[in-house]
Amino acid sequence: MSMPPPIPLEEAQARLLALAHPLPVEHVDVEGSLGRYLAQPLHARRTQPATDLSAMDGYAVTAGDLSGPWRVIGESAAGHPYPGTVTTGEAVRISTGAILPAGAEAVFLQEDLARQANDITLTGEPPEPTDKHIRHCGMDFFDGSEVMPAGIRIGPAQAALAIASGHKHLPVRRLPRLAVIDSGDELAADPECCEPHQIPASNGAMLVALACSLPIEANRIGPVADTLEALTAAFESAADTDVIVTSGGASVGDHDLVLPALEAWGATIDFWRVAIKPGKPILVATRERNGRKQIILGLPGNPVSSFVTAYHFLLPLLRRMLGASQAAPMQIATHLAAPVRANGARREFLRGSWDGEKVVPQTNQDSGALTSLAASNVLIDRPSFAPAAQTGDPVRVFLLQNGGIA
Repeated sequence: MSMPPPIPLEEAQARLLALAHPLPVEHVDVEGSLGRYLAQPLHARRTQPATDLSAMDGYAVTAGDLSGPWRVIGESAAGHPYPGTVTTGEAVRISTGAILPAGAEAVFLQEDLARQANDITLTGEPPEPTDKHIRHCGMDFFDGSEVMPAGIRIGPAQAALAIASGHKHLPVRRLPRLAVIDSGDELAADPECCEPHQIPASNGAMLVALACSLPIEANRIGPVADTLEALTAAFESAADTDVIVTSGGASVGDHDLVLPALEAWGATIDFWRVAIKPGKPILVATRERNGRKQIILGLPGNPVSSFVTAYHFLLPLLRRMLGASQAAPMQIATHLAAPVRANGARREFLRGSWDGEKVVPQTNQDSGALTSLAASNVLIDRPSFAPAAQTGDPVRVFLLQNGGIA
């Protein structure tokens, strides 16, 4: 089989995401939407705050009466507004979050006043500007205004905003259905019963755990034997899923049968081999079934290669299906805490530990070394043909949610 030349990462990601479409919209309660992505722009159904409120504990007075003294005529507490009107020489005791009484246009902090019975006098400075301690009507949002765009991920703050703006339910995308297939005659399903010629089947659990950082439905299949019949049967058992991910068998060895098995199953190969290290032998295929396009990712079997390609391809694909506005992972800039060698023709992702200021590359960068992967929280991005870099040189990294360390 003639091998196509590897394609750049961004081109491969763009081609993959072009195959995917956001899944159908459903409405769920706000608490059930956490971790999912808003399918449509969200507009407020109320104004927040609905009227002028005090931002501090103190006393409310008129704007034309900022020197006092004042007579206290009542109280406005949160949930219990003062029913009357404030005039010159009068003040209303007010709590944080309480409605500003009619006629009041300024709030004095209680520590800037002295009170004897119902009389108060100024001991500090009046507020500057006059409305400094007032939250005006609509300060946060107005009825009908857009409070969140489509594609934003819903976390604790977004859930609070949705509820505050008058929503009990939110439009989100249906959860993607994912099948992860481990393949290889050398894989042992039970890590406690592993013969010398075997290795524990850890990739499937790793990939499911990585994918489940997003709200999905995942099913693990295997280990599957290295035969066309076993692989085709495994694909058919996952025929109703949105995405199938295989681990192992995507290269060109005599026992790498994922590609021919996919073709025998009726899938069409979109691209194969990406110019990255680790992870070059990744393939992407699609299969039409009942008017719906299923996407298949064939990942390498080496565990670090499998992790890196899942990070750069599986997670963006799932984000796109969930309706995320930002599907591809984002980078941050930092500095090296140790030198790194010059890079070759393929863009390389080195495992590293980042402390918030600088990053230390792991000593062991072998694609089978899980210890260095488990000790890492970033991937250091080394462009193709990048020269050697020294301690203190700037680099860009991808952040991993990888457990172990922050």
